[in-house]
Amino acid sequence: MQALQSFLDGQVVLIDKSMEWTSFDASNKIRSLIKIKKVGHAGTLDPLATGLLIICTGKFTKKINEYMGMEKEYIGTITLGATTPTYDLESDPENFKSTDQLTETEILAATKQFQGDILQYPPQHSAIKKNGERLYVSARKGITVEVEPRPVTIQSFSIEKIELPVVYFKVVCSTGTYIRSLANDFGSLLGVGGYMSSLRRTRIGNFHVSDAKTILQFEEAIKLLRASLEGESDTQL
Repeated sequence: MQALQSFLDGQVVLIDKSMEWTSFDASNKIRSLIKIKKVGHAGTLDPLATGLLIICTGKFTKKINEYMGMEKEYIGTITLGATTPTYDLESDPENFKSTDQLTETEILAATKQFQGDILQYPPQHSAIKKNGERLYVSARKGITVEVEPRPVTIQSFSIEKIELPVVYFKVVCSTGTYIRSLANDFGSLLGVGGYMSSLRRTRIGNFHVSDAKTILQFEEAIKLLRASLEGESDTQL
């Protein structure tokens, strides 16, 4: 349809991804709605994470790497006193420890160890490839793969609220940062373990989730656009 030509010319679509949708699912849904093949997302969000997903269409798919390299902001929760193999709730908590001895001062001080330029180990359950196989494939076979730490930059890591065993955080970081690894490492430093229990991406560069549409809202907008264009066509006839 002619009115959807703008998507072929190139657009940035801001989506507020729902929980349990994969980034691939969201891209596929947009592709099916606007009926063009060139659609891609700029930065994966895990299925259990929500929030801002940048989807590029048409000629703007050439800008995906540019958007992927932008600074990102997240809010979420870390549950202390246990760990999980995936560093989040895609696997069951284990290795339980008491958090009763933790103080607010200790928790706040621990964030300082993870700010600035740091080296971070990616989770074993991640899509990174080693020897031609993705780490999560090896992890599901019970195989631990040795990986090199990666340099990332965490501009800020703040604790917004403490309700033990849960702490609420906000992070501003570079591309390539694994918030799951941050949660795991944070719990380890505190001596009780920890895992990411919720995550929401609120910003990528100057793009904000407050300006994004849910998949359902985008679908409704496309339906209205198509109906409007069909009405115009009937009038011309």
